[in-house]
Amino acid sequence: MKIESEIAQLVGDLESADSAQVAAAVEELAAHGERALPGLMHGATGPSATRHVTAYQTVLERIGPRAFDEVLAATRRRELHGFVVSRLLPCFDARCAEQYAALAVDADRNLASYGFQGLIRLKVDSEAGLRALLEVVARGGDLAGDVSTYARALYASHAPRLRALRRDPAASLRVRRGALGVLLEGGGLDALDERDRTLLERLVNAKLPGGVGGLPSPQLSGWWLAVPGATYEGVFDALGLHDRRPVTVAAGVAAAYGDELLIPTPDDPRRGVGRAFVTPELDGWRLVFGLFELLVGDDHWNDMIETVERVSEACGHAQLFYVDGAEGSDLWFVAEDGLVIRRYAAYSDPEWEGDPLPWEDLAMNEPGFDPESEEADPEAGTAGARTACAYLSVDPELVGAGTVVRGHGWLAVTAPDVGHGPFPGLLPV
Repeated sequence: MKIESEIAQLVGDLESADSAQVAAAVEELAAHGERALPGLMHGATGPSATRHVTAYQTVLERIGPRAFDEVLAATRRRELHGFVVSRLLPCFDARCAEQYAALAVDADRNLASYGFQGLIRLKVDSEAGLRALLEVVARGGDLAGDVSTYARALYASHAPRLRALRRDPAASLRVRRGALGVLLEGGGLDALDERDRTLLERLVNAKLPGGVGGLPSPQLSGWWLAVPGATYEGVFDALGLHDRRPVTVAAGVAAAYGDELLIPTPDDPRRGVGRAFVTPELDGWRLVFGLFELLVGDDHWNDMIETVERVSEACGHAQLFYVDGAEGSDLWFVAEDGLVIRRYAAYSDPEWEGDPLPWEDLAMNEPGFDPESEEADPEAGTAGARTACAYLSVDPELVGAGTVVRGHGWLAVTAPDVGHGPFPGLLPV
């Protein structure tokens, strides 16, 4: 009882305003080790623990694996405040690496994220960490966030082991599938041997006739180009795209909005490289998606005009749409044979330029239009990009079962001599 009373007093000292008293209590509690855990966990569940969580962190980390188990058990029982959990579970050192690996495959995804965060922080590339990663990937877990970060960090040291697992007849199908996913997430196509690359190509080819749902939504923020299906091949040279290959819609969309890679050259040490997706023909049109800065440029207005005119010169006709609901941007351009013939830019002066197109409802035909007003523009239309795209070509959000689809999509790279191999990450097919 005397020791329990002493520990209770020391736990109370952790919440003192006197830093010297707190430091002394930390040292004594750490010296008590696992015997101090009941008192520490009682204090950590108290209402004032959120204000003094750093002191609890220090002591529990010093105690080690048994403290990890106690914190995890209290978390499962929902005894700890969420903020306390967020500070205590990530605080342990390499002695708890195996426990972090076990937590990484927990059915509770919130807890599993703490497992991968611990492995990442400790830079652990143990067999247990690898098994955890293989299990998550094999069961179709979300390869994003902490899981992706750990897969990429683990890749360099475990790539040979992963390739060996792919060819190990004693390994289960689940393990071999997980190894393939980790290889792709960590090193992209370059991580695979010839046999696996051939396997993936066959899978993609088998899936090419699939559906066209899931195109990027322009509802909040998005941009895209539209070109005629009959002349679309000019878009590759016009946008400086290379190494095109067939791809499903799902994979093309995911790749086009993936991360930009820094692949320097002697002339451009900060060269960024990305991928662009050209859709199958949709009601006679092909749409182009990708990272705006790489395909269009940083000077939004001038680069948009220059890009749509250059593409129209190559394809005969081109349209560019840009929508950002958060910032109020709403623009569309129509170009033919190298020149913009009609464009709309919300809040610019003037908003409309070029001759009205046949489908447009003009402002002059709207009730209340005053031709005598200084702001009156009889040539102004009424349609923003979300409406105009459906009249001009294809609304990405309306592509579905009723859309006439021809051919397949293409995935291309924005720079020469790079290929698709360096891009890490799994793509849906």
